[in-house]
Amino acid sequence: MNKLRHALNLGFAAFMLSACSPAPETEQSLKGLLYCAEGNPESFNPQLVTSGTTLDMTAAQLYDRLIEFDAKQQTFVSALATSWEISNDGLRYQFQLRENVAFHRTEWFQPSRFLNAEDVVFSFNRWLDTDHPFHAVSGRGYPFFTASGLTELIHSVTAIDEHRVEIRIRQQDSSFLANLASDFAIILSAEYGQQLLAENNAWQMDSQPIGTGPFQFSQFRKDVMVRYIRHADYWREPAASEQLVFRIAQSDHKRMLMLLTQDCDISPYPPARDIQWLRDKPEITLQDTISPNTAFWAFNTERPPFDDPRVRQALAHAVNRNAILNTVYFDHAVRADSILPNTSWAHHATPSAYRYDPELARSLLAEAGYENGFSMEIWALPVQRAYNPNARLMAERIQADLTAIGVQVNIVSYEWSTFRRRLGLGEHDSVLIGWSADHADPDNFFRPLLSCAAKESGNNRAQWCDPMFDELLSAAISSNDLDVREAYYLQAQNHLAQEVPLLPIAHSVRFQASRQNIQGLELEPFGGIQLRKVSRQSVNSEEQ
Repeated sequence: MNKLRHALNLGFAAFMLSACSPAPETEQSLKGLLYCAEGNPESFNPQLVTSGTTLDMTAAQLYDRLIEFDAKQQTFVSALATSWEISNDGLRYQFQLRENVAFHRTEWFQPSRFLNAEDVVFSFNRWLDTDHPFHAVSGRGYPFFTASGLTELIHSVTAIDEHRVEIRIRQQDSSFLANLASDFAIILSAEYGQQLLAENNAWQMDSQPIGTGPFQFSQFRKDVMVRYIRHADYWREPAASEQLVFRIAQSDHKRMLMLLTQDCDISPYPPARDIQWLRDKPEITLQDTISPNTAFWAFNTERPPFDDPRVRQALAHAVNRNAILNTVYFDHAVRADSILPNTSWAHHATPSAYRYDPELARSLLAEAGYENGFSMEIWALPVQRAYNPNARLMAERIQADLTAIGVQVNIVSYEWSTFRRRLGLGEHDSVLIGWSADHADPDNFFRPLLSCAAKESGNNRAQWCDPMFDELLSAAISSNDLDVREAYYLQAQNHLAQEVPLLPIAHSVRFQASRQNIQGLELEPFGGIQLRKVSRQSVNSEEQ
């Protein structure tokens, strides 16, 4: 066993400073699965965020949902709900809950009962009902639920009896089940909520979490690590690892070093430049999948000159995206000609709207009154994502392209939490960011990113609200006929190509690196990572 494996609560801080100092192993570290995370969690409640970093750390590790989406079978499967029925008019969904599902038992909460319908009502009403006692305790909104339209769609959530829940919606929505299966639609403990209210500690709900998932919260040290331990009473097979530790290292170089020195077992989003190098390492397993994702450059349409479609069109035509595919992705991506990935049944390419044409870009700028150009900022995502392995480098490529048409660019970035906060406030001129699908329904790429509701939630990075576009999306989800839906999504994509609130750049391959002795690790195309079946096997097969 490599002597560089550190005591998690003592040696890691020193490692972060020295990046190479060995420390003795401990019994605690030997029994943990070590995951290299690229940043701190914003919260321990997925209802409150859309950040992939936070979702990876929380959604599938601490919580469960009513239903899940099986990507291999392309169907919805039971989770906390064992079955569900839909009324003939498509407006009432009744869920039969699983019995004997235990919540986490911790120093700060000892549940007196199993999961029941009260917990489901409590969890949904937290983000649905503005008068709910926990609705505003975090000081944050519920961006996914607002942006996806669920807050307006759902009429009521009612407990029929102890193990049956009925959800009534206001109109048919073909994406409804997909949204319920997303990482955000977790179930909380109503009993824990009652305890916190009695103790006047409501804020603790999201910082000392209680769920039904395979792991339970143990410790968080900002910029250092998050520790979970196995949930002994998990309703499925218990987690394969006794504990799960997310080691936080924002530098991709440091994460790769930690993987090679066995200070991490798993590292997501390895740098594109290192893919071939990792493939040649016998001690490393490199996984990849076609992940429905899109990297894009969003323009703040509430700020001049980006409120003029001609300026946005000009900027789109100025960017050589093929060069970006080569230098940023090392050709592990394809050019995006729509916000919707080319793997979707509703994808419609509009390449002419985004083709590289600097002369046309100059002409459009002159037509808009900017023949001498202007100055602007590009905000670059400060963390790695599957859809964008190096936003800073991408910004530099775009900066060079825009200089050629007379537009001067200042590249801006901040620490991740500051970046997200200021981005949500709309302080940016433009931003390089992206989206990875939570589920297979095409609506997941339109409403959460570009609807008027998404603007209100802060998730619409273009600050773009177009009633005509919203009407097309509403018409699409009101039908279960794929041909009808596809026709509406065709119109929606054509409209985006004309208005250009954002420039789609790339759909990338998602990679994940791990030590060769890691077992049970799968790379799912949708949602965050799932680690309950993953363990580390030592030479003598005793280590887990």
